[in-house]
Amino acid sequence: MSLSRTAKSAAVAALAATALALVPATSQAATLATVAPSSDVSVLAAGDGTPAGAVAWFKARIGSTAYQGYCEKAVENAYGTTGVWASANAHWNGASPKHAGDRNPPLGAFVYWNISSPYGHVGISDGAGGFYATSVGGKIGHVTKAQGGYSYYSNYRGWTPAAVPHQ
Repeated sequence: MSLSRTAKSAAVAALAATALALVPATSQAATLATVAPSSDVSVLAAGDGTPAGAVAWFKARIGSTAYQGYCEKAVENAYGTTGVWASANAHWNGASPKHAGDRNPPLGAFVYWNISSPYGHVGISDGAGGFYATSVGGKIGHVTKAQGGYSYYSNYRGWTPAAVPHQ
């Protein structure tokens, strides 16, 4: 049996109306539509791809331990992507242009350190001499210029421009 387009459209509309009747538009239905992922470390937790959005992403997660050991994933998620670079060192080595040693990165720029790890460390500049990163006291945090800024970790490398990470 074959239904006409009009009959198919009417059937779809009837099913939609039935579904709405079964799940009324209440706060419970709204809650079902906005359930957060079980882990903060997910694609659904990604930022909007702008420097201001990347900073806002970090601000919203101050105190979270979900990204410990995953600084590169955190900065990529802050820009709305993931899986671009294998590590902070790979990001530093592959990104350009590099501003080695420069302690005046703009808002949202990637800032890097050559820490005693094969992976390095990366954060996001606050545009005022500080940064947001993982591993600030064991969690996502904000280090201001007054708190030591880019000297918070040893071996500051420099920065690369604020942009959605890509190879």
